[in-house]
Amino acid sequence: MELPSDTPADVVEAAAAGPRVPKFDSTLGISVVPAAGPVGHRLVVIGDSLSQGFQSGAVFNTDLSYPSIIAWQLGWFDSFRFPRYGGPGGLPLNIELLLRTLEERFGTSTDVWEIPLALFAARGFMDQVEDYWERGPGSVAPTFSAINHNLSVYGWDVRDALTKTAASCEAALHQPHDDLLSQIVENNGERTALRVLPRGSDAEKKMTVFDAAAELGKECIETLVVFLGANNALRTVTDLRVQWSGNKFRDPDGKRDYTVWQPDHFAQEYAEVLAAIRKINAQHVILCTVPHVTIAPIARGLGGKVETGSRYFPYYARPWVRDADFDPRRDQHITGAQAWSVDTAIDLYNTGIERAVASARRVGKDWRLFDVAGLLERVASRRYVDDVNARPSWWTPYPLPKALTDLAPVPDSRFLSADGMGGRASGGLFSLDGVHPTTVAYGVLAQELMNIMAGAGVQFDSPAVDFDRLVRRDTLVRTPPQNLDQTLGLIGWADEHLGFVKRIFGL
Repeated sequence: MELPSDTPADVVEAAAAGPRVPKFDSTLGISVVPAAGPVGHRLVVIGDSLSQGFQSGAVFNTDLSYPSIIAWQLGWFDSFRFPRYGGPGGLPLNIELLLRTLEERFGTSTDVWEIPLALFAARGFMDQVEDYWERGPGSVAPTFSAINHNLSVYGWDVRDALTKTAASCEAALHQPHDDLLSQIVENNGERTALRVLPRGSDAEKKMTVFDAAAELGKECIETLVVFLGANNALRTVTDLRVQWSGNKFRDPDGKRDYTVWQPDHFAQEYAEVLAAIRKINAQHVILCTVPHVTIAPIARGLGGKVETGSRYFPYYARPWVRDADFDPRRDQHITGAQAWSVDTAIDLYNTGIERAVASARRVGKDWRLFDVAGLLERVASRRYVDDVNARPSWWTPYPLPKALTDLAPVPDSRFLSADGMGGRASGGLFSLDGVHPTTVAYGVLAQELMNIMAGAGVQFDSPAVDFDRLVRRDTLVRTPPQNLDQTLGLIGWADEHLGFVKRIFGL
């Protein structure tokens, strides 16, 4: 398999050297005496959808994001400030609630003659969501005096986190249209950001999330988590298109054409992130690596692996496209070679993040690394778990907690499917958008971060995530919609005709 001709030279060179080996020692073997003393804020998180609590196409259960789970285990949940999203299932569109609405009306299967009615019902639900956020109670963002501790906004890449403010988001809002076809909430990214960013005064409206964290740092932050970069490559699988960044990567409008950042461009962006972090008074800083987006089941590998021992499939398309029906001349896709190039670029992103942690630790700062990319590789069902020949020498299966291994079936990284009897047939770690974690998977992220924090001397009320509580709250794992298989076809139709997936992610 050869890399595409448009692959940047540094990516070609890195691919020839082989994939990056994850680092599971958060200290990278460099000893530092952790800072101690009084703190005003125990946890602050800067990130994107993976930190905000996005799930099944919407941000809604923000009390079950991994930062909120950590705050719960710290015994600090009542003091932890995070945005909340009401209305019919949050922003921009809750796929789980949509499927349950259709299931309640049409049952677990839809007859051919009912498909037009199901589509009409889906449109009615989407119209309800659109009206709530564009013209109803959700159209007015609340004003709050205290800065949030969870400063994460879905859809944001590194440049967005560095530059966007409440003032710029307010300026970007425009008069919405009640569109009969494009019924995803307009300006949904700005609307969600206005519930995250400080906006109590004119001065606060000019703050970025890094400025807001620096303000909190005046009272000292115990642990600062920064988890950014996924959206600098995610559109390769949500758009199924690989377009490398060009010289407009810093331009808010020009960068919209790009789906993956060249490693050098990402490094320039992330250098500004590091400079901003250094201005924040935090005892412990945890930097998270960027996940390999081609593992997410929103882009399903088709056919057998390209060769024995390979990580990659010949093509990646939508999860509702069956192998027998796939036609590369007709169906949108990326190739295995393109997936390899994107994964290699992400490896270079992560090498830079790793080096930043090492450099900080060498001068005595308690910065630590959470290798999310490595964790995700350890649960990658079709890449490694089911293919012994593809496993690298460092690979071992991730040990899920007992509360999850006791479930039948044990949650895995495949796209969620129902068994027709009220339970799951597969999946359980990814929600219905095929990109973001389920509640129990957010618990896994929380536990890994808590382990790192405990190693830095952070004290918890309970050092182990209460996974029994999360299983009780996780409706997808316990009782997923039983019309999943049937409705995947409906989602596929919406994606083909309306660009449903791209609109869901608000990108």
